[in-house]
Amino acid sequence: MASTLPTLAIPGQRLGSVSSYSAGPGTHVQNANIYASIAGPVLVDPASSKGVKSTLSVSRGPLRTAGTASSSASQQIPAPKLTSTTSKPGTSKPRYNTLPAVDSIVLARVTRVQKRQATVSILVVQDESSSTSSDNDNIDSILTSAANPENHSNSDELRFQALIRKEDVRAVEKDRVVMDEMFRVGDIVRGAVISLGDQSFYYLTTARNDLGVVMARSEAGNMMFPVSWKEMRDPVTGVAELRKVARPF
Repeated sequence: MASTLPTLAIPGQRLGSVSSYSAGPGTHVQNANIYASIAGPVLVDPASSKGVKSTLSVSRGPLRTAGTASSSASQQIPAPKLTSTTSKPGTSKPRYNTLPAVDSIVLARVTRVQKRQATVSILVVQDESSSTSSDNDNIDSILTSAANPENHSNSDELRFQALIRKEDVRAVEKDRVVMDEMFRVGDIVRGAVISLGDQSFYYLTTARNDLGVVMARSEAGNMMFPVSWKEMRDPVTGVAELRKVARPF
């Protein structure tokens, strides 16, 4: 049956039956069949022992690698390790991801702040090991544009949406977190994906020193700079505002 597997898959394409394969990353199961959830090369992770099914997965790597994916499937790295931070010997590491994955570092704009959570729109998925990004290599220009209130529009609805829950904002004194003091609408936040969530939202955490607000404007509209882990200051007015600040690099 392996010979009938497609070389490339598109979202919603049937790949095989659960009686023959196990579903891996980039796939989902429906009506006892395995379907592709994303577009990319189809990979097969051979069974490690007798009686165990081979695993079908769809890679998040560039589509141009698909020509070699099916012919060398038996020599592939196990599917769970096929992320943007790993690559096969002799090949260049993929520069682009299709979707955020667990442990991905993302840059996102805050679009809504509620009592129990903040909603954000993911702008960039970063490769932490090589400082490359999934959407655009020029992160500075993306953030500068995103931090400008004039550029805020319904385009956020077309991006990946995520939630930062109150308990995931910081690692200490979680019960004393006040969301309005951690984030404001328009802030640019660096976060880590902790869960793929449901079909609507990813879940992010900022409970590390290097995660949190990286760019923010004051109530006067000026770009602020961090002065501590919980405070940013307007250089024009001198007024300080509370934030969950990411450690500067």
